[in-house]
Amino acid sequence: MDIESVRAHCLSFPHVTEVVLWGNDLVFKIGGKMFAVIGLDSASDHRMSFKCTPEKFAELVAQDGIVPAPYVARYHWVALEQFNALSEKELKSLLHKAYDLVFEKLPKKLKGKLS
Repeated sequence: MDIESVRAHCLSFPHVTEVVLWGNDLVFKIGGKMFAVIGLDSASDHRMSFKCTPEKFAELVAQDGIVPAPYVARYHWVALEQFNALSEKELKSLLHKAYDLVFEKLPKKLKGKLS
């Protein structure tokens, strides 16, 4: 996958918004909460990061090309050094899971508005 295909996949989820933050990061949000970030700076050592479960976090960071995400690893975010660190199918599945994890933590009233 590349930036455009990841972007299109994230934007295919209901009620997702995107915004550029911190200068060169394309951030995907649901209900104002981040679930995935793509680094737009080609000099960066990370291509993208996303939220995952504690169990998946431990499994993923044991793989080559995947590291704990700077600043947010304590919240179970991983960073991919290259988009091809995971297969397209697995990356799409993990991005959907990240979306679901963040959506489930939204306040009940906000979830009701988004549903």
